[in-house]
Amino acid sequence: MPEADFKIGSDCKNLFRRAYENRYSWNEDFKGYSGSCIYQKGSTIYKGNFFLTSDLKTKVRDIKDDKITKLISSQLWEVAIHRVKRSFEDVHGGNTFTSGDVNHVGLEVLVGGQSKGDSYRIKDDIVTMVNRNMHGALINILTKEIKDTSKGYLSTSYNSQYFDPLSKQPRSGKCLYEDKFVPLGLHEQWVLESRSIQKFDLEGIKSENEKFFFKELHLIDN
Repeated sequence: MPEADFKIGSDCKNLFRRAYENRYSWNEDFKGYSGSCIYQKGSTIYKGNFFLTSDLKTKVRDIKDDKITKLISSQLWEVAIHRVKRSFEDVHGGNTFTSGDVNHVGLEVLVGGQSKGDSYRIKDDIVTMVNRNMHGALINILTKEIKDTSKGYLSTSYNSQYFDPLSKQPRSGKCLYEDKFVPLGLHEQWVLESRSIQKFDLEGIKSENEKFFFKELHLIDN
């Protein structure tokens, strides 16, 4: 049934499950990958090397600034955590899913049960918006563009912003992300090739663009 045909208050668990399972995730034989990395902000450039293992441990080498190594590692981890295959029941087995309204972003999905208070929007089997309560704040993520890998979709352009969970007032400005992915190996394990982050403060004033580049990428074989 198309999203627009759902009535407000009806069960839309199966529809949300389709969108969840349509996300791209790595094959079970994924053991990690490595390569060179570059961090750029304005005229500041750092170059190093990295590896990321299948258990999501990251190591950045040849960069002496600990703040930059942690920043690069966090971007790699943030992307990788969403590529790990986890079953719908493991993640959402304790939740209920009820349809809300429909707008240009998609069908609103209201979550009850274990994750009560969270919400999503879905459209054409894609999760187009996320509202999740995390660490005492509400994070909103809005997907603008995706990459269809033929094995699931990857979000390539999206923005995120933190809000107060009670007042719904913004706690931070928006962050705009632009990601590019590249397939590695015979089984096409898609990994992050570059990321651009544009940050805005609460007044809408933007800071210098941060860019991350990952090159000479190779899968870890053992």
